[in-house]
Amino acid sequence: MHLPLPIPLHFEQNHGMENQPEPAEGLKGLVRWATTPPQSVAVYFVILVLVLGMSFYAGTLSPKKPAGMAPAPVSAPRN
Repeated sequence: MHLPLPIPLHFEQNHGMENQPEPAEGLKGLVRWATTPPQSVAVYFVILVLVLGMSFYAGTLSPKKPAGMAPAPVSAPRN
């Protein structure tokens, strides 16, 4: 069967991907991945939420009372 379309029988292949270096492993590879444009926006928002959450949590903690302090006597003047 012969099709009258101009489709070449042999397509030229793109070998550009073969020249790229292998991704680095470990912390360096993670930093390189996290600083690429799409991921960097997501990483920024995740870090922002973590910082705001930890700051809110730290603000809700009540301070510890000193161990050696007794309650004020009743006869102490009030301010």
